[in-house]
Amino acid sequence: MTAQLVAIDLSPGDEFVDALRRVWDDGDAVLPVDPRLPPPARTALLESLRPSMVLHPGGARERLPGGVAVLDGDALVVATSGSTGVAKGVVLTHAAIRASAEATSVRLGVDADTDRWLCCLPVAHVGGLSVVTRALLTGTALTVLPAFDTEAVVAAGRSGATLISLVPAALDRLAALGPGIAAAWRVVLLGGSAMPASPPSNAVKSYGMTETGSGVVYDGRPLDGVEMRIDDGQVLLRGPMLLRAYRVRRPGTDALLPEGTDPRGSDGWFATGDAAHLDAGGQLVVEGRIGDVIVTGAEKVWPEPVERVLAAASGVADVAVGGRPDPNWGARVVAYIVAKDPAAPPTLDALREAVKAQLPAYAAPHELVLVPRIPRTAIGKIRRSALH
Repeated sequence: MTAQLVAIDLSPGDEFVDALRRVWDDGDAVLPVDPRLPPPARTALLESLRPSMVLHPGGARERLPGGVAVLDGDALVVATSGSTGVAKGVVLTHAAIRASAEATSVRLGVDADTDRWLCCLPVAHVGGLSVVTRALLTGTALTVLPAFDTEAVVAAGRSGATLISLVPAALDRLAALGPGIAAAWRVVLLGGSAMPASPPSNAVKSYGMTETGSGVVYDGRPLDGVEMRIDDGQVLLRGPMLLRAYRVRRPGTDALLPEGTDPRGSDGWFATGDAAHLDAGGQLVVEGRIGDVIVTGAEKVWPEPVERVLAAASGVADVAVGGRPDPNWGARVVAYIVAKDPAAPPTLDALREAVKAQLPAYAAPHELVLVPRIPRTAIGKIRRSALH
């Protein structure tokens, strides 16, 4: 029987983990759906990636028309965004996620008999999902929280969890409770942007992305089995944990085929789109995205979808979206607005609510800048470099 893609629309927890196991036992692949998505974004995700079924809380199953199969061996399709902001799926095979789990566990010295992973990040994103999959595939104990909550995280650490994966902003929230909180963990695996200048001694800084199945470079050095090089200032990676393909529609058509589109070169190298260099000790130093994407925390925000929502908001004559450095999140989303009535411009709160009604909450701007005009090229494209 042809393997199918099954969407799991569940909050993080035991129910999600059990559903993941069942789908894999049936030979199918999983598309995790972020339950925080507003209805329009959820609909767009399902229409773009075309699962055959959605699993809802309580075991309810929703069959969808037009589902497109996956290839045998495919384990996960994890949603990410391309240069247009349109959802596409990163296809990871069982072999790839096992390679990731094993390489990570070796580097961190994980002992399945004594360690316990805590997942407190969203499982619809690779940062949280990879915690679940590496625990399952290595037989390591696992606790999954429905969301990041400082009290629940501290309680889990006191109850035997020894390994935790965090973004820097979450680490800051734990550190605010006292200097000994983070030290209670054997390993704090840090991913995302805005790495702290002085992380705790038990922290391991990771670099990776959805396409690499989670972090593949730890403390500046690639995991076993991972090759890394810098080509013209860009990070290139090769290894067994990389994606098989993107699950996307063919340009100019409505076709979405199981084999997908492989973004790797013929020699297996994957161009990350990240600018970086090697320091004097040969360790990777990532400088940022080459493109326009705004990385806020562990989330990627593309300007164009946010601009489309804001352009329709009350009081907005013209709009551009950009990013500014932020000490906690790496970057914050900034809305540059030309007001229809400069004497009564839209408020930041109103703009944030408009975005959150259509897009994930992390895409909502955290800063409003009123400008007399938006800088554009002769053909009308926004000159983003002129926004700052």
